[in-house]
Amino acid sequence: MRSFCILQQQKQELYLPNRIIIKSYFMKIKYLFFSLIFSILYMSKSAAQYLPLYKNIPNYIDAINEEVITNDGILRIGKVSIPGYQYFRAANDTIKRPCVIICPGGGYGILAASHEGTDVATFFNTIGVNAIVLKYRIPSKAHQVNKSIAPLQDAQQAIYMARTNANEWGIDANKIGIMGFSAGGHLASTAATHFEDVKVTNPINTSYRPDFQILIYPVISFTSYGHKGSRDNLIGPVISEDQVHYFSNEEHINKNAPPAFLVHAKDDGAVLVANSINYYKQLLENQVAAELYLFEKGGHGFGMKNNTSEVFWPELMQQWMQKNKIIDIKP
Repeated sequence: MRSFCILQQQKQELYLPNRIIIKSYFMKIKYLFFSLIFSILYMSKSAAQYLPLYKNIPNYIDAINEEVITNDGILRIGKVSIPGYQYFRAANDTIKRPCVIICPGGGYGILAASHEGTDVATFFNTIGVNAIVLKYRIPSKAHQVNKSIAPLQDAQQAIYMARTNANEWGIDANKIGIMGFSAGGHLASTAATHFEDVKVTNPINTSYRPDFQILIYPVISFTSYGHKGSRDNLIGPVISEDQVHYFSNEEHINKNAPPAFLVHAKDDGAVLVANSINYYKQLLENQVAAELYLFEKGGHGFGMKNNTSEVFWPELMQQWMQKNKIIDIKP
């Protein structure tokens, strides 16, 4: 029985359980170690410590800030109208390191800011990668003139901010990627496919193209197999065909799209696996380097650890980053 499969370019590899179990002990130890590191570091980075993303927020209606924070083991931030970010620097030295902008999921209704945000940033730091957790705006007619573009504006601003502060923040300006979970994956893939349609000011002609994209159980399409809740929250309640196609990101891939790493579970009942598969196929058709990792089970929203499998997908992501020369291979 297969635990998961890897699709890499036009090749499919099947990993059998006996191969996985050999590595599973070490994966579990690594995950426990990362969790311990996170619990120590997160005490100094609370949800209240997000820094402002803009001096002047574009597309903004000045209304009452109704932001809501809950924590039942998963930190959730709702009704975000003032965007922000947390920067996790891998090391306080002079080395220029890659940086990943992380977009938590939540159906464009909330942000799952811990297991799809700060936990992931902490993992990146352990492998020598800087990370930015993006607190992007929740679409709202009460707070935005055009709610449909507010999250994309925030993602593009984060890319701009990382590039223009690269020297000061210890970032390699040619290795800035974007990552997203679920609806955050929709935002990340939108930024990765619409980088020529800039929605924020660009006074110094900075590139808004991410250098790579990492999409975990992502919403990709707003067509028939897409996620209705994310679609309605972003572009509803009155939805035009033009908007559906603009935000169906599988339709906007070309040869300039950044390399991609995707993870999805086949039994995901919330965001159908067709989202990742069709995006992956379009990447291949446009000769863009891509890898797709499919779990047999796991459902939706499992974060870094799919408890139905011995496979620790962040380790596979690390290997992909090494193969694509985003991070160095340690001797």
